[in-house]
Amino acid sequence: MKFLFKLSLVGIVFFTLQSCSSSEPEDEVIIEEQLALSTLDVFSADQESQSVIVTSNLYWYTELNVDWIALSPRFGTGNGAINVTVASNPNFEERTGTITVIGGSYTRNITVTQEAKVDNGGVLDPNKSPAQNFDLSTWKLNTPENNGNGFSKTISVSEINGGYENNNYFYTGSDGGLVFKCPVDGFKTSANTSYTRVELREMLRGTDTSIPTQGVNKNNWVFGSSPASDKTAAAGFDGEMNATLAVNHVTTTGSSGQVGRVVIGQIHANNDEPIRLYYRKLPNNSLGSIYFAHEPRDGFGSEQWYDMIGSRSNSVTNPSDGIALDEKFSYQIKTVNNTLTVTISREGKPNVVEVVDMTNSGFDQSGQYQYFKAGLYQGNNSGSSDDYVQATFYAL
Repeated sequence: MKFLFKLSLVGIVFFTLQSCSSSEPEDEVIIEEQLALSTLDVFSADQESQSVIVTSNLYWYTELNVDWIALSPRFGTGNGAINVTVASNPNFEERTGTITVIGGSYTRNITVTQEAKVDNGGVLDPNKSPAQNFDLSTWKLNTPENNGNGFSKTISVSEINGGYENNNYFYTGSDGGLVFKCPVDGFKTSANTSYTRVELREMLRGTDTSIPTQGVNKNNWVFGSSPASDKTAAAGFDGEMNATLAVNHVTTTGSSGQVGRVVIGQIHANNDEPIRLYYRKLPNNSLGSIYFAHEPRDGFGSEQWYDMIGSRSNSVTNPSDGIALDEKFSYQIKTVNNTLTVTISREGKPNVVEVVDMTNSGFDQSGQYQYFKAGLYQGNNSGSSDDYVQATFYAL
């Protein structure tokens, strides 16, 4: 019995070994990671979009090293396409950025190259959009159109530099100039204003919308006399705006205190306006006046008015040295510390200069920020609904 048991045990072991040795080992399935990207052509200097094709079997995500490139989507799984949009190049030199796509153990880089802005030498092309003739890379636009909520529609920096035009309000004229046209009737920017506008608002952040519009930050500037901490936090300190334009039309209806007036340039602070620069031509005059208001902060004094050419009077006679409709002139608004200097220039005539000491106006205190505005801020809300003001800018 013991012998038979031993034989049986040996047989079982032998059978088991034979069974194991006769089984084929299964191959291990290895999925190879894959992440491949298509290439991009060189972008023009204008705002433009192209697509990158992603070939992958992984979850992937993207990174950027510059703020003028936008991606959509920023991540995905498997095959897909990334829409790559570049903002218009405001510089007269080529620029590059890098898109990084990361998936699994792979990292892929694509270099984005954008051509330099073309220097037109000051020559304005009537066949180009406003942003192609002018550097509008740091401006947004307020219009009298409805934004859907009963207030003024805003055109973003990105939209303007993407070729935005509106034949009713903001467009390139037949001479290449930038035309602003603002009706009496329209939607306002807020409940706190009574007037319409077709006006550019300085946006030093450009297309970097991660920076808030308001505040002492990299979207706005401060006076050079502001606290050092504010000067560090802001995009810069002290400001200068230069513009060349012609006012083409002013309102001819409305109350005697409003008819014919329009704001053509401003510095705006948190809640007040260090300067509002006006052009005004009364209905019976062939020439217009230039004057401005300086509005200190609440509690820092009353509004001050300065006549530069002619008078802001509601009954002024034709100013002998006034500016006619369609006559080109230039203005410069400049601040250095607490000094505001306004200069009006015309070909063949001496400059007209006004200087204001703003030491006691309250704008150099902590938390106060500034930004320029250019275009048309309607000065008449009592005229006919179809009455309007219009100006053409030739430099800004």
